[in-house]
Amino acid sequence: MKPPKKVCIIGAGASGLTAIKCCNDEGLEPTCFEKSNDIGGLWRYEDNAKDGACVYNSTVINTSKEMMCYSDFPIPKEYPNYMHNVKIMEYFRSYAERFNLLKHITFNTSVVSCEPMENGQWVIKTCDEKTKEEKERIFDAVLVCIGHHAQPYYPLDAFPGIESFGGEYFHSHEYRKPHRFDGKRVLVIGVGNSGGDLAVEISRHAKQLFLSTRRGCWVLNRVSDNGMPLDVNVTTRATMLAANYLPSRFVNYIAEKQVNARFDHEMYGLKPKHRFNGQHPTVNDEIPNCILCGRIIVVKNVTKFNKTQAVFEDGRTEDIDVVIFATGYRFNYPFLSESILKVENNRCRLYKHMWPSTVENNTLAFIGGIQPLGAINPISEIQCRWALRVFKGLNVLPNVKERENSIDQQISKMSELYYESPRHTIQVNYVVYMDDIASQIQVKPNFIKLLADPKLFVKVLFGPCTPYQYRLHGVGKWQEARHMILTLKDRVRYPLTSKQQQKESGLPIGFIVFILIISILFYYLYFSTVYFF
Repeated sequence: MKPPKKVCIIGAGASGLTAIKCCNDEGLEPTCFEKSNDIGGLWRYEDNAKDGACVYNSTVINTSKEMMCYSDFPIPKEYPNYMHNVKIMEYFRSYAERFNLLKHITFNTSVVSCEPMENGQWVIKTCDEKTKEEKERIFDAVLVCIGHHAQPYYPLDAFPGIESFGGEYFHSHEYRKPHRFDGKRVLVIGVGNSGGDLAVEISRHAKQLFLSTRRGCWVLNRVSDNGMPLDVNVTTRATMLAANYLPSRFVNYIAEKQVNARFDHEMYGLKPKHRFNGQHPTVNDEIPNCILCGRIIVVKNVTKFNKTQAVFEDGRTEDIDVVIFATGYRFNYPFLSESILKVENNRCRLYKHMWPSTVENNTLAFIGGIQPLGAINPISEIQCRWALRVFKGLNVLPNVKERENSIDQQISKMSELYYESPRHTIQVNYVVYMDDIASQIQVKPNFIKLLADPKLFVKVLFGPCTPYQYRLHGVGKWQEARHMILTLKDRVRYPLTSKQQQKESGLPIGFIVFILIISILFYYLYFSTVYFF
């Protein structure tokens, strides 16, 4: 079979944009269908957005700019380290303009169906959202880039009496601004990232904010040691190696000790029923302050509602005016038949979260459909780089049996690490997953080659695992990657001070030699693929 030429890309969000760019890099012909009238997906704020995902007005991302950028297009140094959604959209627009992506996007067009042909190609049926006219087009391969935040998970059956509740209730998906909650008693159900953010923001306006949690959560702060962004400090290969080789009980003890040093989770009513590595943590800077000030009152899980009140597990009752369900999302792919991919309770069988075994010629891949403890943009990009090499026949996937065995192992490992929850069916460790996919196309940092550059070697092993690291070697090598890795802290500091930044002082040669010896030992041990924090 000749290599595919025409690639259908579904969605023009963070994953779809990099898919277009990667197609151009590989000499393929991308056509992207976007249901809305603009790029950005989840990150494009709209007051009256109805279909699809949309952030709320005040959303600030919880991954820092150096860790969330595309690997060959740095975010401007003057941008804040944690960006408001407006800044994220500015970055996406700059990316689209720099690489001339918009000409490949057909806006206001939804994908109705996606069916394989006997010759290995795909029939894509689309619908014009304005005229409702349907068309069919033929493509050689498909990249599904719609993410997993479009369909709200609304477990009303778990809350008896909600149908008789006389106040207002809705999913956090519908939330935009806090002012309409002035003087009201508001209950937020769920303490994930969305629930935490909404609770903090609404608590500034509400008469009282109640935050209900079923299992509790571990809360991390964006600001880490020495004022550095959290992910810059902890998302490193050294941290990952330590987490993999040290006993899990010890790792959990250290992590819990660190987060409790900021505030005692048990005293604040948030201590989970599981260990630190048993769930995706919540990133929020203000929850403990709001609890301490009484603006947020943490309550147990709701057992039932009546016309004006919520009743909690411990028997407590509270008058409530508004209930917000921050209960997460479900994902599915309505344009695909179940014979291609069946999704049940947020579970689907995909090899390395990308490839369905049902497609014999491997011309269908899912991009960005995972939840990392880290940024999604670099993961989507590395997934696209691999997928397109497979589409062109330059990389070959294992046979179906090997892939199915890998999927079984993946599911088993997830069940060992995380408590049973829809949010943990697509969880991955950022460093492990990035390295795994990068290895498929030989762009994982080569530590043997890096020995000739001791300063870079130390930064790659012990510094933050930035997207730039996957442009040091191999296909798609970027000449600026080394410079971006070595000057990362300058760009972190830049928006925080008006003074001209000085170059970082060099490391003592003795320390470098010591680090090299230890690093070589780590390199030879580095084979684990445990999905761990």
